[in-house]
Amino acid sequence: MKKIIIFLFFGLLMASGIRAQQTQYMVFDFIKVENDQIFDYIEYKDLMEKVYRQALNDDKIKGWDFWALQSGADQSTFQYITITYYNDPVKMMNGLDESTLIDYTKIAYPHLNDAQVAKLFQNALAIKDTPMRLYMQEIVSTDDNFQMKPGVLASFDLMKAYEGKFQQYEEAETEVFRPIHQSRIEQGLMGHWSFLRTALPLGSEAKSTHLTLNMYKDYMQFFNAQAYEDLNQTAAQQKAVNEGLNSRDQKWVYLATLENVVR
Repeated sequence: MKKIIIFLFFGLLMASGIRAQQTQYMVFDFIKVENDQIFDYIEYKDLMEKVYRQALNDDKIKGWDFWALQSGADQSTFQYITITYYNDPVKMMNGLDESTLIDYTKIAYPHLNDAQVAKLFQNALAIKDTPMRLYMQEIVSTDDNFQMKPGVLASFDLMKAYEGKFQQYEEAETEVFRPIHQSRIEQGLMGHWSFLRTALPLGSEAKSTHLTLNMYKDYMQFFNAQAYEDLNQTAAQQKAVNEGLNSRDQKWVYLATLENVVR
């Protein structure tokens, strides 16, 4: 009996470890660039793709995306979004310091000397501002084999759970909305959906507590999804949907197109 209990105990530990390893952590940088520096920034994002590819090869990150904003609350606040993916919360919080990024820049541009690399990197940093950064932990996502490639469309929906309804909202996204999005994926109306929680402790004044990512392979799929209406929902299902909607405030929705991707 003791052996069975021991085996069960270690089995739970292993299962817990597997889940922890599978958890995805993401840093969202919302980036502003002045209009007269847009062309310089195009060079910057191509540079950063090469740099983050080196970081991926070194197992520092799990991936990196560069998104161009199509619409949102205020496009004068920022025009681009980058996402850096990690499999560990400590790696996420530590990030990649400037010296590490410079080292990767040297690898990506072996024909440049140290002074040229430093100047290239500093010039790149000087043309952008990051008015908002979010540290997020993925809670749940759909089962799919969606391929991330340039041209993919996504909506970034920033949510704020109402005071006292934090758990109710998370249960609604997991138990009510995830199956709906999974069904849409199986019908060819979406590519991927994931639900994320802010990884840092937040107070009641926080602008958002959660984020949902809705991904589509192109505009055709996106508009087909917007026109779709599920007429087969039961009264109980509709009630669950309404209760979920009433547990959070949808703060902003940002629509963006994927331009660069590192996987």
